Amino acid sequence: MIDSIYSIDELLKKPFAIMGIVNVTPDSFYDGGRHCTVSAAVEHALKLSDEGADILDIGGASSRPGASAVSIEEELERVLPVIEKVVSEFDGPVSIDTTWAPVAEAAIECGASWINDISAGRFDDRMKEVAASKKCPVILMHSRGTPQTMQNNPTYNDVICEVKRELLISIDKFLNAGVAGRNIIIDPGFGFAKKCNHNISLLKCLNEIVQMGYPVLVGTSRKSLIGEITGKNANNRLFGTLATVAAAYLRGARIFRVHDVEASKDMLKVLSAIENDPSVFS
Repeated sequence: MIDSIYSIDELLKKPFAIMGIVNVTPDSFYDGGRHCTVSAAVEHALKLSDEGADILDIGGASSRPGASAVSIEEELERVLPVIEKVVSEFDGPVSIDTTWAPVAEAAIECGASWINDISAGRFDDRMKEVAASKKCPVILMHSRGTPQTMQNNPTYNDVICEVKRELLISIDKFLNAGVAGRNIIIDPGFGFAKKCNHNISLLKCLNEIVQMGYPVLVGTSRKSLIGEITGKNANNRLFGTLATVAAAYLRGARIFRVHDVEASKDMLKVLSAIENDPSVFS
């Protein structure tokens, strides 16, 4: 297993880090069914690696609105063979995208080195103990409800304040369980229990999330907020995605979870060279 502390520290020294999405699912909103077999998922993961992914995020259960629940056993059957093969050929961190502690634990034992939990431990209280015992980076995302219920008229009085407060509650639970603060990454949860106006407000004020003091991961790739603005379906939301990634970068986010690694990396290389020092890419 990769030294996870070294990995996160090294990633944060870079101008940005790209997390490539590997969905081993039949029903994800954009690429569901494309990488369902072990061979197809591994091939896709290595393609994202060739395009410049710094991290690969492998998941076996869709979290799109209305997605059906998947058993722990089925999730394990989907992801473990993929992780096992990918870690033998990819020299960066591999993240397990799951809400279940047994899946996270088995994935790390199989070679994964990060946990990405969209529920931030709400779905499985043991997740914080797994993260603490494995001493691995963990991504805590803001969400409410479940994928089946989260878009049933989500409401906020002040979306920025409420997301920050609820993220802090999750962070405290993981810290109290023994997870090191340097191992926590936060994700404001674009598209999770949020309407388009909530997502836009979060993006406009993302610097307030960054000021919480933890690395911020942003996952807007091809999501419905882009479709609501452009009127385009998920297959035609790349340009809109790049606009959200640029906006997030300019507000201080440095880790980006995307389907389109090469395009995102090229855009961020140019943007970060303009904003910072172009010599870092020479």
